[in-house]
Formats: sequence, structure tokens, C-alpha cells
Amino acid sequence: MIDKLQFISNQTNGLSHLESIQIALDAGCRWIQLRIKDQPDEYVLEKANEAKLLCDEYQAKLIINDFPHVAKEVGAYGLHLGLSDMSISEARKIVAPDTIIGGTANTLENILDRIKEGADYVGLGPFQYTSTKQNLSPIVGLEGYQAIMYTLRQLGQSIPVIAIGGITLPDIAEITETGIHGVAISGSIIRSENPKSLVSLINQILC
Repeated sequence: MIDKLQFISNQTNGLSHLESIQIALDAGCRWIQLRIKDQPDEYVLEKANEAKLLCDEYQAKLIINDFPHVAKEVGAYGLHLGLSDMSISEARKIVAPDTIIGGTANTLENILDRIKEGADYVGLGPFQYTSTKQNLSPIVGLEGYQAIMYTLRQLGQSIPVIAIGGITLPDIAEITETGIHGVAISGSIIRSENPKSLVSLINQILC
């Protein structure tokens, strides 16, 4: 089961990854990706254990970004790998057999490669500019989603595709009309004056 609304943790000057996860869980998100960059495995493992406890309390799914050994150690529901990370086939040798594995994509070719590698879902983006990611790939945009999703249908490919990158509430209806399975959101939720109301509105659009 690949949730249609996925939250990606974010650390800002006034907010830690775990605090952002707490906000998302309280708001109703049940797919939580812990995305920590440029830190040693030991640090990520410590935060992953804390995130797992939080997610278990809310019966939410924890996804670990980039660190397959950490995903295995904490018993995470899934693992997400970027374009420059190890291959999905290599990661499957490390994680538990039932671990969901997703992969990042920026182009149709990336998606087809992820399918060949055995990905369970693909995160396609960025939709538009986002400050939460360094070394941003080329913007995909709405027309890019339309073209890619159309071609995937023509090829008979039905892998769940998650839109990611600077997505806000007004964008979601148009994005889902392309055939996208769901959206991954970070900043819009943690910056919202009423995250719970926002998540409820997003879920209504996605259902």
C-alpha cells in the first residue's frame, strides 16, 4: 500500500526533523519519510529510532531516505533512494524482504530504470522550485507530469508515481488529473497555520 499523501521530514532554523514529524503526525499524515542528509550513520540511526517510536504511536509508516542499513535496523516500513544513491536491487540485499522501496526520478527514462530495478513506487520531481532540496534537478512542471504519465499509460506501466517538490494545496487537483498516484509534501504542512485542516483538505482531493 503506497499512501497518496507522503510527508518528508524537514529541518529548519527553528524546527528539527523530529519536530516536523510530530507536526505531520498530529495533522493526520501516516506516511513519514525521515530525510536526513550529510550526517553519519550513527546520527541517522539515533533519529530513526526516535522517529520509529513516534510513528508506531500513531500507527504510521516510517520510510528512511538513503540509509538501507538504518531502515533494516529500526524495522522501517520502507526505504527511499535518490538518483545518486545505491541501486534498488543492491538495497534489497540489505533490507528486510517485505520492505517497500521507492526511488527518485526526474525523467521518463529515470522512471523506466526504476521499474527495471524493481521499485515499488517512484517520486517524480521537482514539480517546481523547493528550498528543501539542494542540487535541485530540472523542474518537471505540470506539462512534464502530463507528458510522462501519458507515455507511461501508453507503455502499459502502472507503477505508483508520487509528485514532489514545492507542492502547495492549489497545485494538487491539477497534478492528480495527470494520473499521478499522490503527492509528497514537506514545507506546506509544517508552515501551515492549521496543519490538521490542510492535511484533511489534501486527503479530500486525493481520495
